[in-house]
Amino acid sequence: MSDQGFTIKAASSIEAIGRQAWDRCANPLVAAPQDCPSGRRPGAEDEAAAPDPSAEHFNPFISYDFLHALEASGCVGGRSGWTPLHLFVTHDDRVAGVMPAYGKSHSQGEYVFDWGWADAYERAGGQYYPKLQVSIPFTPATGRRFLVAPGEDPTLVSSALVRGAKAALSSIGGSSIHATFIGHDDWQWLGGQGFLQRTDQQFHWLNEGYGDFEAFLASLASRKRKTIKRERRDALANGITIERLTGADITKEAWDAFYAFYMDTGSRKWGRPYLNRKFYALIGETMAEHVLLVMARREGRYIAGAINFIGSDTLYGRNWGCIEDHPFLHFEVCYHQAIEFAIERRLRRVEAGAQGEHKLARGYRPVTTYSAHYIADPGFRRAVDDYLAHERAEVAAHHEALDEATPFRKG
Repeated sequence: MSDQGFTIKAASSIEAIGRQAWDRCANPLVAAPQDCPSGRRPGAEDEAAAPDPSAEHFNPFISYDFLHALEASGCVGGRSGWTPLHLFVTHDDRVAGVMPAYGKSHSQGEYVFDWGWADAYERAGGQYYPKLQVSIPFTPATGRRFLVAPGEDPTLVSSALVRGAKAALSSIGGSSIHATFIGHDDWQWLGGQGFLQRTDQQFHWLNEGYGDFEAFLASLASRKRKTIKRERRDALANGITIERLTGADITKEAWDAFYAFYMDTGSRKWGRPYLNRKFYALIGETMAEHVLLVMARREGRYIAGAINFIGSDTLYGRNWGCIEDHPFLHFEVCYHQAIEFAIERRLRRVEAGAQGEHKLARGYRPVTTYSAHYIADPGFRRAVDDYLAHERAEVAAHHEALDEATPFRKG
């Protein structure tokens, strides 16, 4: 479709758009201050607010290599229920903007739960699936979804992408569009475009300029500080050592061991893990410098591990697994080591994934996350809108209560 000088198309694979065109929009070398539809850098209106992670210069999850690995490995596409339907806008024969999007036949692997909506709509005689998901598959990490090339007008390109998403929804006969884990400014902007606004909560660690892990501990109340020190000591009490591996230091042995841990934990949690060994092999070939594996070893073999992805100023914790249970080892591998690495690299935050109030006691803070939803059916839209108004109030109240429970010294 053509609109206001833009040509808007959908691609059934990211290869059809190409690495250079995609990454020019997703992760340009220098992020422009207008990289959100409002024309302002997210968070600029409130200097006291925590920095919006969508303002990062490099986000590994929106990169061509990450999304291509999902497709080339078969984790998305085929019979997975995630059908690539990426939107792209061209202007003067150049790609001006792109959007990661997927036709969905279910609601798995999204971390923003709409199963209740699907059930209600279908009990009322509607058909909820397919739907259009604007997100990164299996990845509850905040980031930009309107990926605009430098020099292009972000509002015009983003508006064209929204029109393209609505046209794509119509073409698949879908019920709704869901843009998940977006930045606050994009959330507000989409509200003005007819999308319903939803909030949720995660726990992130924020770097206050700590020189080392001990400086971070000094910011905590005495009792909490002692608890973390004891956890770290006890986690290694059985002759366990920790290795942090990035880039060429990640061996095939480490990848194989981590994948075995991931499969064991994923099989118990979800029944069928979302990611396969080929995906991790491709990530190891193309993105190893942006990967941190934290591996625990005992008696000469790996027994546990966690994978993290490294952005310009954020460390993203993703998957964990183990073949031996040891007290506090999960906290050490997933949380304490991530904080230590972030301090050493001078990263400004650690995103530790979805859920988990236990992260609060380890220095992670409650952070609001945002999603926006376009419902085509007017009657169903009104019902969801009313539900979301109540849900937002509950999320805000819960956030306020959790904020009072952080382990940091008062005053």
